[in-house]
Amino acid sequence: MNSNQEVKILAIESSCDETAAAVVVNGRDVRSNIISSQIDIHTLYGGVVPEIASRKHIERINQVIGQALETADMSLDDMDAIAVTYGPGLVGALLVGVAEAKAIAYAAQKPLIGVHHIEGHISANYIENKDLEPPFLCLVVSGGHTHLVKVLDYGVYEVIGRTQDDAAGEAFDKVARAIGLGYPGGPKIEKASCLGNEDAIYFPRAKVSSGIYDFSFSGLKSAVLNYLNGCKMKQIPVVQEDVAASFQKAVIDVLTDHVVRAIGQYRVEKFAIAGGVAANTILRNRMETACKECGVRFYHPSPVFCTDNAAMIGTAAYYDYLAGRRDDWSLNAIANLRLGER
Repeated sequence: MNSNQEVKILAIESSCDETAAAVVVNGRDVRSNIISSQIDIHTLYGGVVPEIASRKHIERINQVIGQALETADMSLDDMDAIAVTYGPGLVGALLVGVAEAKAIAYAAQKPLIGVHHIEGHISANYIENKDLEPPFLCLVVSGGHTHLVKVLDYGVYEVIGRTQDDAAGEAFDKVARAIGLGYPGGPKIEKASCLGNEDAIYFPRAKVSSGIYDFSFSGLKSAVLNYLNGCKMKQIPVVQEDVAASFQKAVIDVLTDHVVRAIGQYRVEKFAIAGGVAANTILRNRMETACKECGVRFYHPSPVFCTDNAAMIGTAAYYDYLAGRRDDWSLNAIANLRLGER
């Protein structure tokens, strides 16, 4: 490929409850990034309802793709490839995006590239940080995943730590529901914690015997529920803001401890965070401070690129495209796809 040639990719993301499409040029130039959120609908049920998510993707996906192309002032004929998230995620939601991408690629006679959702989150860091290149260490924290990853090269990863039960974002959602904040938990707990005392209640910081970089948040969630039940039995008023702040500190302490330890062991020069929970301001500040103390450069995406979006999928797909990776019509949704699997 000519080094001056522009590679234009139409990317589609539908792994959970955002229907998204984007046009990305040369991996780091986002010409459009359209996201149709379903938060208002799922808030009524206190969390994502998979069947409703799938139905809403079907209703919105054509309009979102059309808007992405229109905003970028391009057509399907201008695209060099069609990219889509094929896992992990909700299988019904993934199937909507995969079927759409395959249909478009077939009709427009364009190459098809399936992208791993977590790889997309990691790649979101490339969009605004033009100087960031592998190798680096990345913490991926979202509603469904908590991974500590060595990014060895574009598309080449080594997972050194992962959650053994609840993901950090999942714990945020469950605790937020338990203390009456509602869904989505992450932003609501962060907002409430700003008014609370993070040292008011001590919640446990779990250590996992399976690996020093693995995570576990189910015990922390249970500790919060036990505290709430204890208050109810003793008729002690619950200070919502204090519980939120103390819980959040426990999560961030564990994440920061693992990151600092990994930076020291692997002697990396660059560290990045990614995923929906990476939009948390307090987490970002703690990570930035820790990186300064370790003499490591800190990278993070803007909040719009932390939550699920298609721009990050287009960025990841660009490096797959350069590596010659293409998928055929057998590409399918894989709900529990692990990072590094194809």
